[in-house]
Amino acid sequence: MRAGAYTVRLSCVAVSKRRNTAGKAPRRPEKKLKVRDVFVPRPFEGLADEIQWIAMRELVPAATAPLTLAGPYAEQAGEREVILATVLPLAWPAMTKPDGRIFIGLQRQFNSGDVSRDLAAALISALATEAGKTVDVPSLPGPGPRLQDVLIDGALDITLYDGFDFWLDEGAADDPNVQASMEKANEAVYPTARMAAAPAAYWCQVPDRAHIRWVLPDGEDAALTALSRLGGAGTLTLGEGTKFAGMFRAHGLLVPVWDLPRDAEAGSWEQPLEHFAKRYAEALADDEPLGPTERRARQGLLGRQLTLR
Repeated sequence: MRAGAYTVRLSCVAVSKRRNTAGKAPRRPEKKLKVRDVFVPRPFEGLADEIQWIAMRELVPAATAPLTLAGPYAEQAGEREVILATVLPLAWPAMTKPDGRIFIGLQRQFNSGDVSRDLAAALISALATEAGKTVDVPSLPGPGPRLQDVLIDGALDITLYDGFDFWLDEGAADDPNVQASMEKANEAVYPTARMAAAPAAYWCQVPDRAHIRWVLPDGEDAALTALSRLGGAGTLTLGEGTKFAGMFRAHGLLVPVWDLPRDAEAGSWEQPLEHFAKRYAEALADDEPLGPTERRARQGLLGRQLTLR
């Protein structure tokens, strides 16, 4: 019975197809447009606070900063606030609140090769989404406006948090399920403080030690050369009990990392970091070729370098 029924269905489809296509050219299947991904090594280049954009994305666990939109995007937003966040629930790229606020997440599940384009696409999608509704954001947005096109540029006014309570709508924490989920999320947040001695430098405390990580504002080659000079001179640390742990590359810039004693407060490292920043500036201004010791230091730095994308 089942085999016979299957034969009948095929026969009907075949007859129907001949009837509809008689006298007509066969239809070709439509080709799906492929979105080409392009890697941009410095996606935040051109923004006044490039290093803070990188710090919020790579160094800071929980923080927000308001954004000011430009031109037609500001008109479309109207009175709605647009807020940049380090990360959103489930690493969503964007979300809208019932009160109209729009949150854009820097740390997200899927990224194309141009983070700036990703964030602009998420923002534009959120503007077109009704307040309180889920934002549909393409994982690979293709060509289009970037942050540099949709924002009025300026310094980020960053607010650090001890947890992710800024995700919640008023009264949501009264729900025991929401409260339990929030407590779990907050357990992943380690104490973090913004350092005053250098822009985009942050202290953090992890279980067994503390760190200072600083997004250097200079081009990678110049920054590496300056660090190599300091390495050759033996002045890469922040003082007694500290260790230069290495560096990583984030969005085209270098981020040196220091290991620190765990129990010392963040404020106690302001002066050592200030002194290091002065040494770094002097090394950066030195245009003499690297000597043998400095070249060896450079190779050692390169051997401990990681890349974050």
